[in-house]
Amino acid sequence: MAAKQPPPLMKKHSQTDLVSRLKTRKILGVGGEDDDGEVHRSKISQVLGNEIKFAVREPLGLRVWQLVSAVMFSGVAIMALAFPDQLYDAVFDEVSVSSKTPIRLYGGALLSISLIMWNALYTAEKVIIRWTLLTEACYFAVQFLVTTVSLVESSRIATGAVLLLVSRAFFILISIYYYYQVGRRPKKV
Repeated sequence: MAAKQPPPLMKKHSQTDLVSRLKTRKILGVGGEDDDGEVHRSKISQVLGNEIKFAVREPLGLRVWQLVSAVMFSGVAIMALAFPDQLYDAVFDEVSVSSKTPIRLYGGALLSISLIMWNALYTAEKVIIRWTLLTEACYFAVQFLVTTVSLVESSRIATGAVLLLVSRAFFILISIYYYYQVGRRPKKV
C-alpha cells in the first residue's frame, strides 16, 4: 500500500496582494505620518525611534565657543585659587585685599563650573548643551551686576573693571544667542 501523500500546502497570497499589505501596515501603524510628520518604514523604527531626529543641528561656532568658555573658566579659576591678590588687583586696581578666602572660594566655584563646561564640550545632547549655555549666561549676568554694584559703591571707575563689564555683556549675548540657536526646531526639508 502506497503512503498517502499529504495535500500540498496552500501558499497564502495575502502578502503579495497590495491591498492586503496596505491593510497590514495600517493595522501595525507604519507607513503613515506620525505627529511629528515622520514616516516610519517599520514597526521597529517606530518603537525605537529615528536617531536622526535626536541629532542636534549645531550652529556654526558652537563648539569653538564651548572650548573658549571652558578654557576661560578654568584659567580664571586657577588664577583665583593660586594668585588671589593679583586677580583682585587686575580687576579693581587695588593692591590690598582684606581676605583671600572669598576670592579662593570664587575660584573653587569657577573650577566646578569649568568642569561642567569641559564635559558639555564632548556631549551631543541638546538639553545638556542648552543648560550649560544658560548656566554660563546666568553666571556672566550675575558677575556683571556684582561688578557694577561694586563700582558704584566705591565711586571709582577702574579700567580693568570696565573692560570686565564690556566683555561680560558681550559673553552674555553670545551665550544667549547659542542657547536659542541650539533650542530651535530644525526646518523640515
